[in-house]
Amino acid sequence: MSNTKLIIEERAANIGNFMVGRLLPFKQKRMVGPFIFIDHMGPVSMNEDENMDIAMHPHIGLSTLTFLFDGAIMHRDSLGTAVEITAGAVNWMTAGKGVVHTERTPERLRTSNKTLHGLQIWVALPKAHEQCEPSFTHVAADDIPSWQHNGVHFKLIAGKAFGKQSAVPVYSPLYFIEIKSSDTKTVSIGDFLFGESALYILEGSITSDGHTYVPKQLLVAKDSTLCAFEIEANSTVYIFGGEAFPEERFIEWNFVASDKDLLEKAKDDWKTGKFPEVPNETVRIPLPPPIRSGS
Repeated sequence: MSNTKLIIEERAANIGNFMVGRLLPFKQKRMVGPFIFIDHMGPVSMNEDENMDIAMHPHIGLSTLTFLFDGAIMHRDSLGTAVEITAGAVNWMTAGKGVVHTERTPERLRTSNKTLHGLQIWVALPKAHEQCEPSFTHVAADDIPSWQHNGVHFKLIAGKAFGKQSAVPVYSPLYFIEIKSSDTKTVSIGDFLFGESALYILEGSITSDGHTYVPKQLLVAKDSTLCAFEIEANSTVYIFGGEAFPEERFIEWNFVASDKDLLEKAKDDWKTGKFPEVPNETVRIPLPPPIRSGS
């Protein structure tokens, strides 16, 4: 019997001037552990007249995790942070009670050809930390735990697993793992996982229980402790998950909360200008109109 509970196909989504492949949330699976939102961004090639420009927008109740495969993004936020992230590093911004940020192509790349490819992830905060003070952490690529086992390359981007711990300051038990192999290998890691678990195929393929899975598929496991598969040569996959929360999480626009009243307050605060602003930024993304069913 297959350990795959659900297969989620990457769906196209528009985030302003950028098209992405959305993985979570999904109608049949809103979260995997504390992971509530995942976009596969790119790969996209931009010329000297094209740039990423996501103006000021707010968040509450979550931590954002940006992980790039290629390219660079300049992050600025209402805490005064100004950090360029490049491939292999992690930007981890905890919104808590409220933070505002922008994401743009760095000045050094704005008049040249460039590419951008990566993952944008939201991790919901446990209820006790939903209204914490916002914070930001940048972890350099060289500071992320990485190792080899049986010819397979592992990287622990966030959380705890395999007796190791990432420097990313998470707020609940979770893991976000990169697995790469240049040769076909058997990977059996269920003994190191816990809670809910999912696997995303970036490139190549995997085979499990006689089924082959390919890129742009997210596989949600029935039981994380049974996670075993054959990774084909020249493949890269990401495994993420952790302990699920006891309470439901609600998501609306850029806001996540266990209480819908917090969502309504955040929407009102953004409309009335009560969120802090990003230094030297003037353009705000307006609150989108409510989605009306049946129209």
